[in-house]
Amino acid sequence: MQYNFDEVIDRRGTDSVKWDGMKNVWGRNDLTAMWVADMDFRTPPFVMDALRHRLEHEVLGYTSACEGWDTTICRWLQKRHQWEVRPDWLTFVPGIVRAQAFALLCFTQPGDRVLVMTPVYHPFFLVTERLKREVVCSPLDLRDGHYHIDFDRLRRDVQGCKALILCNPHNPGGRVWTVDELRQIADICKESGTLVISDEIHADLTLPPYKHHPFASVSEAAASNCVTFMAPSKTFNMPGIQSSFAIVPDDTLRERFQTFMEAGEFCEGHLFAYIGCKAAFEHGEEWLEQMLAYIQGNIDFTEAYLKEHIPSIGMIRPQASYLVFLDCRALGLSQEELEHLFADKARLALNSGTMFGEPGRGFMRLNVGCPRQQLRKALQQLEMAVNMQ
Repeated sequence: MQYNFDEVIDRRGTDSVKWDGMKNVWGRNDLTAMWVADMDFRTPPFVMDALRHRLEHEVLGYTSACEGWDTTICRWLQKRHQWEVRPDWLTFVPGIVRAQAFALLCFTQPGDRVLVMTPVYHPFFLVTERLKREVVCSPLDLRDGHYHIDFDRLRRDVQGCKALILCNPHNPGGRVWTVDELRQIADICKESGTLVISDEIHADLTLPPYKHHPFASVSEAAASNCVTFMAPSKTFNMPGIQSSFAIVPDDTLRERFQTFMEAGEFCEGHLFAYIGCKAAFEHGEEWLEQMLAYIQGNIDFTEAYLKEHIPSIGMIRPQASYLVFLDCRALGLSQEELEHLFADKARLALNSGTMFGEPGRGFMRLNVGCPRQQLRKALQQLEMAVNMQ
């Protein structure tokens, strides 16, 4: 089946955070939304069909996980990432940010130190701070067009930290960490007694020729000292049904985490989460390959457009995801002036780079998970705004 990613779908009026929520952030709703990390493509038909089929039975009573939810996830992980996962390693979680909060509550105490590698997805430090844990920032190095880990710095910074929240692949930089890098993280954290909480929500959005490596799969040191969170939500554009899951290979860590989750019934999913997840992983491979090819085309288009029409703005080319970190430092603007340029002059809603930590200063995050004509129009608006500077 050939899927149409060029179709423009008006999402306004659906309580969309990305489109209807702009007014709460910018005080206006006439911007082109290129910020929140969901896509403007239709949720795949096989997911929608599975949900519709269930709704034909008009009793929405208490339900358990649908048959095959866990084994379908295991087959997907083995086929896509060559990771052998047992069904009993899985625990439903109601969203990955919430799951990070649960992991911190389970494995750390107020006042404990938690390390993050900035710039990074902002809930990593926001959730940590709100739970009264101390955030330790270990900045990444930007060189040769990509982010890299300074392992000497990491060894120093991780001392005394009870947990490290890892973004694998990285957001907003789109970096796919190598096996060697992940093994070094595992060894350093094992030695320092630091639990790794690995957010792998963008795993299935890894772009060819790069390959995602689940943190827990790279070594025994990693498998014995981590909690991994994954989901079909970003991949199949279905974050609204909260269909995430935890994978914990280590028996001791898994018993502790599952006991915590069961105590508050946090691991009890709703019927749409289970049904949608199973449908996505059971039928989604062809759709995913076509979507990734379209995203790759959007990234190519963005890179070429910037070079030809807006050379003062560069970009970090993502190795995974539909999120592009725009390097606007050559414009010579303060972050406040940069935000004004994008919102008030270009009429674009993007995430400001400093949202991801101080190393994001001078950057803006662009979501290219949209029809190409929408992306073209956005870049044209940006070109006009920059030329008017």
